Amino acid sequence: MALKQWLYLGFTALLAVVLAGIMVYYFRSRRKEKVESPKYRMMDDD
Repeated sequence: MALKQWLYLGFTALLAVVLAGIMVYYFRSRRKEKVESPKYRMMDDD
């Protein structure tokens, strides 16, 4: 493969790793309460 193809493959892999990292960070069970609380707060009566 040419250098350009290796760079493209590496960049794509890097983006996939970053996306997976964001998903793991966001959907971790420790953050669940913080992420879900606005949904339930919106349904509370004033």
